[in-house]
Amino acid sequence: MDKLKKEEKEDLIYLETYVLQKDMRIRMPKSILNNLNVKKGITNFSIYLDNKNQQLILKVADDTTSGGKING
Repeated sequence: MDKLKKEEKEDLIYLETYVLQKDMRIRMPKSILNNLNVKKGITNFSIYLDNKNQQLILKVADDTTSGGKING
């Protein structure tokens, strides 16, 4: 986060730190269930790479970018 501009830092809310699992999974903090309109096993995320700042960005996917349901 050191490379972020001041206004970008102010928009971010730190939730938790997790280890990248050997099978490439990232565990999501339970607090996202309270703070975002998401449901376990249903909500899709769009994943973006900000290579310049070495960041992964997860955004709740809308119906047009989700590519369909994985589990159904």
